[in-house]
Amino acid sequence: MYSKYLKDSIVLAIERHILYNLMYVMKSLLWFGVFDVRKLLKDFDFVLMITPILLAGFGVVMVYSASMLIAVVQGLDSSFYLTRQLIWFCLSVSVFLFVSIFPYKNYIRLMPIILIGSIAGLVLVLLFGESANNAVRAISLFGFNLQPAEFVKLAIVIYLAFIYSKKQSRINNFVHSVLPPLILSGFLIFLIVLQPDIGTASIIVFVVIVISLSAGVKMKYLGFIGGVLAIILTPIIYFSGFVTPTRIERFKGAYDPFTDASDSGFQLIQSYVAIGGGDLLGQGLGQSIQKLGYLYGAHTDFIMAIIAEELGVFGIVIVMGLFITIVVKGVMLATKCKDGFGSLLAIGITSLISIQAFINLGSISGILPITGVPLPFISYGGSSLLTCMIAMGILNNIAKTVNGYENITN
Repeated sequence: MYSKYLKDSIVLAIERHILYNLMYVMKSLLWFGVFDVRKLLKDFDFVLMITPILLAGFGVVMVYSASMLIAVVQGLDSSFYLTRQLIWFCLSVSVFLFVSIFPYKNYIRLMPIILIGSIAGLVLVLLFGESANNAVRAISLFGFNLQPAEFVKLAIVIYLAFIYSKKQSRINNFVHSVLPPLILSGFLIFLIVLQPDIGTASIIVFVVIVISLSAGVKMKYLGFIGGVLAIILTPIIYFSGFVTPTRIERFKGAYDPFTDASDSGFQLIQSYVAIGGGDLLGQGLGQSIQKLGYLYGAHTDFIMAIIAEELGVFGIVIVMGLFITIVVKGVMLATKCKDGFGSLLAIGITSLISIQAFINLGSISGILPITGVPLPFISYGGSSLLTCMIAMGILNNIAKTVNGYENITN
């Protein structure tokens, strides 16, 4: 008894000694400003910081609600998709916080690694990727599927922001300043189309256009390139068998689903039923009917339809409000940033998030064909979530830099 008491006393004394020294070290770091939390956080835009975390956290809840039955039908635990999304959420938030304090200008030095990694990732998918839904888009790593195309979207944004900011004095020189970055971007898009992943490729094309125009590239240059590509690619696409009956039916189903309600139009009609069944306040969290086997991809591409059904117009307004907050903050930040690279990076990230959200919402509402584009932050999928959170981390670091500069000048 005495020896046990002595052992416990010694352990307690050691723990107190370690805690005391740890507190002393932390106090010293704070004293010398090395770990000055107040100084570290004072320039952040907290609205821009909390918005993506709220969206991602809400996404975890909705993924669980939409995927419970799907998991059980697949012979898995009802919380299978929840657990995996929660792991990605914790990882994404951690990376988001780190990237938020990582100076965005350092990505210029990392540019060769970013580009080589992007090309290597897309090539590896084509060679060793796993096939799903007639496409090869992911590589299995440690039990998780990684989609390199998701990260390439952000890589192209960083690359174009860097190269166009560097060539601002010669931005009207088509051959030397405009064409080379567009050729490289086109090559990466081509690798994505080969998977095939038309949705992601479309997002990148629109983002490239937005960044190029924001950088001062003349519209006639982009129109010329688009025309040349149309002339070259149209016969290739037609004779290569890329335009299959399935893709044609999917396109028709987006704009006239009721002509074939049991086949090509079935998915969109079920989305309409989910959205229309929500009314003002919805059926209640977890009470969706369409997720019970009627609506395919309820926890992925069509998760917004489930949100509308369970939380009604109220839920839609909240989600849309958070997305609009990101867009408005991003555009304001791009206009205030005095650094060309930071400004183009901000507009690129903002357009990336907003265009992807628009394509997803357009797909579930019949405005656009169904392309399999996930809703940023909310849809199930680790690669998409991680990419969006990294992008928002970069945007927050730009905001921190801009706010810090304004505080100094004021």
